[in-house]
Amino acid sequence: MLKLLSPLPLLKNPAAAPLFIARLISSAGVGFGQLALSWGVMSLGHGAKGLSVVLACNSIPALLLIFTGVIGDRFRRHHVLITAELLASTTWFGLGVCFITKKAPFPLVCALALLAGIAIAMFLPTIRGIVADLLPGDARSAGNALISQTQSIGLLIGLASSGLVVSTIGPGWAAFARSGLCATSALLLSRLKTSRWNNAGAGMLSDLRVGWREFIAYSWVWIMTVQYTAVIIAMICFTELAGPLYMSQGHGGARAWGIITACEAFGALAGALIGANWRPSRLVLTAAALPAMGAIPMLLLGGGAPWAVLAIAIIVPGACQAAYYVLWTTALQNTYAPEVLVRVNSWNIMACYVLMPITVLSAGPLVEAIGPQNSALGSGLLIIAASATALLVLRLTGPTPVTSTAPSQGASLAS
Repeated sequence: MLKLLSPLPLLKNPAAAPLFIARLISSAGVGFGQLALSWGVMSLGHGAKGLSVVLACNSIPALLLIFTGVIGDRFRRHHVLITAELLASTTWFGLGVCFITKKAPFPLVCALALLAGIAIAMFLPTIRGIVADLLPGDARSAGNALISQTQSIGLLIGLASSGLVVSTIGPGWAAFARSGLCATSALLLSRLKTSRWNNAGAGMLSDLRVGWREFIAYSWVWIMTVQYTAVIIAMICFTELAGPLYMSQGHGGARAWGIITACEAFGALAGALIGANWRPSRLVLTAAALPAMGAIPMLLLGGGAPWAVLAIAIIVPGACQAAYYVLWTTALQNTYAPEVLVRVNSWNIMACYVLMPITVLSAGPLVEAIGPQNSALGSGLLIIAASATALLVLRLTGPTPVTSTAPSQGASLAS
């Protein structure tokens, strides 16, 4: 019988508990920020094209991920996370002022979105490595699941609340909420203690080469990275542009979109629990199949389904994405040595996000030209094609990852 609540005892672990509480609070802020940015830019009168430019500025720092990966391996990881949260807090406060005054010049909004993107670039690869610092190998699956759970609960709270806040008192106050929640998260993260991996004498270029060599050492890692790059492109088009624009055209507005995205986070709660206890015999193939479920709400929106149907349907991909996160992150943590883990994650994430600026810049005019329904339909078909191709290639290639024990510090990985 599955012990579905098995990750929860980690909340009693004083070495790791502040991380999980911080993720809950910060993820609620992400929920507020997601709607605040979309509706805030539109409230300034910039439309889909203007929103696509702001989103592109927010995603450009993804190009820095390989460098922030080096930072995450060189410095104490909780210090890197604190810095990212404080930068995000300051930036979102500025965006809140812009949205409330409604007089901010467009370049200023773009600049603030760029700074918010830098905070994300610092945060993403490091959060995927810090569990390896705080928990032993046999507890990492539960730790990754609890991070996914707390993130999902936070998003659920933030998205559901932000829809009401944005539709009643405006997107500026939602941006202020994210600012305050990020600052609170930084305070909690300051209670953690992590190791500093000694890279004395190694230059940044040398660190980058080591990270790249380890990243390509296992074929399943880069194959699934290519797959998820396509998935991310489709999800950005749907979540950031097609979905909000469709809802703003008389199909439920900000409140309905907040409920839909909150339902996705609700599904992720179950997915994290499943991922913590699931030990599939073919881990790589199973994980590669999960992202295909993301096409379900896209195809439904493309068919003109009402928002209530979308809210129910999106629970399934929410659960699959969370289970994918737990399986994927735990596999990486148990395959790579801790001193290269953040760099490997940075290469993985950068490959997924590097095309985001181009995607959102081109997606804005495209959504306006062909409509949000056709855009959502195309996004769903892209996910299906990418997942089918990845599964086919993986069946023809290499071994599954080591998932039972982590290599010792300083271990020489397969090259």
